[in-house]
Amino acid sequence: MRIGIPKEIKPQEKRVSLTPDGVRQLSSAHEISVETGAGEQIGFSDDAYRAAGATIMDRPDTIFAEADIIVKVKEPQPPECALLREGQILFTYLHLAASEALTRALIQSKATCIAYETIVENGRLPLLEPMSEIAGRIATIAGASCLSSHMGGSGTLLGGVPGVAPGKTVIIGGGASGLNAARMAVGLGSDVTILELNPDRVRQLDLTLPGVRVLYSTEATLRHLLPECDLLIGAVLIPGARAPQLINRAMLKTMKPGSVFVDITVDQGGCSETTRPTTHAEPTYVEEGVVHYCVANMPGAYARTATEALTSTTFPFLKLLVDYGLEEACRMRPSIQGGINLMDGVIKNAAVKAAFPRIQAV
Repeated sequence: MRIGIPKEIKPQEKRVSLTPDGVRQLSSAHEISVETGAGEQIGFSDDAYRAAGATIMDRPDTIFAEADIIVKVKEPQPPECALLREGQILFTYLHLAASEALTRALIQSKATCIAYETIVENGRLPLLEPMSEIAGRIATIAGASCLSSHMGGSGTLLGGVPGVAPGKTVIIGGGASGLNAARMAVGLGSDVTILELNPDRVRQLDLTLPGVRVLYSTEATLRHLLPECDLLIGAVLIPGARAPQLINRAMLKTMKPGSVFVDITVDQGGCSETTRPTTHAEPTYVEEGVVHYCVANMPGAYARTATEALTSTTFPFLKLLVDYGLEEACRMRPSIQGGINLMDGVIKNAAVKAAFPRIQAV
């Protein structure tokens, strides 16, 4: 099979979908084309990919034209959507429920679009977890930084100092990103509370994180916590669906001036009325006196670590797809079927279909 690895073109996105070692493991049986400079900014040179067996190409349109499967990190941008075609497989993060325009463009292409984030195995999201873990850790690091006075924050040191109370962190959602955000916040010395809906997860988190308050997530509980909160982290997730909007503007107004809100869920539409996507170049804005950090590709800030983590988890699925084809790969590992969001111009994922009931097949 012919595998295409284009350079990511989303702003400030330096990740690449496959490391040279991942290419090496596939190149003996498959043709792999890598766009020049795809991994250059994180230490993976064209020479490294060439030595691993890839062909280096200058033009992304050539890669898209020749490949049977396009492997990416982030959702395709408009110029890339125009290059996709019927019968081609796209394997990447998609987050379609947050973008009707992207969904329509990919329907028009009639490509088979497999989303990392909707592959579910044993109740887990194996291809989303590594990026959720990184995003959770970044959320606390970024939030703590944004609390500094020079970043527009309240000037509160999240961990406090001897004789001065630590800042308070509230995390909405106790999944992979929420858990990792909490671990980082505890490490910094913050007072940490997690809000979680699932009773089993509440008990698990309570055992896993001594010293962290784990409360059942209700609107009343959130309203009670917001006025004293210094750092609020949104980490809720419904696989494949738009993030539930749990925070409205009136609730945000109750937070202290200079407090910080980090919305990890921004790539799924965000969990606040005030969320809008930002970039690493301009990561923050202020609404109702609260500093918002809503970068839509947070793991891209640590692109080498993220690339290595992503390759390690996506590689087994990619190998099945290229070695056996889509139909047989789905039979061998049924979870891949759940990753198919679009095929032949038809929405296959229930959450995406529910998000856009007006969209018809082309």
